[in-house]
Amino acid sequence: MSMDRREFLRSGALAGAGLAAAAGLVVRDRLRQEARDPTGSETARQLPAPPPAVSGLAEDSLLRMQRELARAMAKPAEQRRWVMVIDQRKCVGCHACTIGCVAENKLPPGVVYRPVVTEERGAFPNVHLKFTPRPCMQCERPPCVPVCPVKATWRRPDGVTVVDYDRCIGCRYCLTACPYGARTSDFGEYYTDGAAVGADGRAVAGPRGPWEDQANHEYAKRWNRAGRASPLGNARKCHFCLHRLEVGGLPMCVTTCIGRATFFGDTNDAESLVSELMATHNVYTLLPHKGTQPRVFYVA
Repeated sequence: MSMDRREFLRSGALAGAGLAAAAGLVVRDRLRQEARDPTGSETARQLPAPPPAVSGLAEDSLLRMQRELARAMAKPAEQRRWVMVIDQRKCVGCHACTIGCVAENKLPPGVVYRPVVTEERGAFPNVHLKFTPRPCMQCERPPCVPVCPVKATWRRPDGVTVVDYDRCIGCRYCLTACPYGARTSDFGEYYTDGAAVGADGRAVAGPRGPWEDQANHEYAKRWNRAGRASPLGNARKCHFCLHRLEVGGLPMCVTTCIGRATFFGDTNDAESLVSELMATHNVYTLLPHKGTQPRVFYVA
């Protein structure tokens, strides 16, 4: 390889790294800002401008969705309609979205917001796997809402169904009502409980990792697991990372998808990427016969 070619490749790599770093700094600075009340009742505050499009280059879908998110958050909550589109042709079943969600929301054992369902299709030797990431469907007609005896779950003006951890009594009626299995219950378990092994080879209670007691920030509030307070004992579910949206960040599952198979945006914006995908692809929803009208769409 000639020196000129080496220098050319090196300059391109440095430019690419600079663009990525700039985008990362923008997202990081936004996430450090103080979040608003997640009820969606307030008019969105002004957020820093997202990275501009780079002329002449193929734009990463994350940068486009970042700009569209800022545009959507500049509107009142009732004028936004969040939607997720998942392209199953691009999903490789890596579970990066699942792990990213667990890390972002400090989820304990048994609590999963975004599992990836693996299905084997075909007959030998023509066999292939189909992967279906399954977040909360954020239904237009959520069956989990009317069954709650204490009104701890409701649908926000922007279409996201939320849970009030302080009001939830842990009856789990909503878990039974959800046809997608999108809700789980927090029984207060820890990953490191019983992780140590005694002299007899049996598992014994070992020291709990300090990271397991860290508070999470769902719904833009600080939830501390110490003292077995909320959300322990509560029903929990995907909420499209509202605490990230409120400060200008995309849902964690969107940013961690290595295949760029998950898209998020406002369908009330006709120029958004999700609106474009829904208009140009034959999208479908899970269990349409249930009449829940999901807001998560799939491209097969």
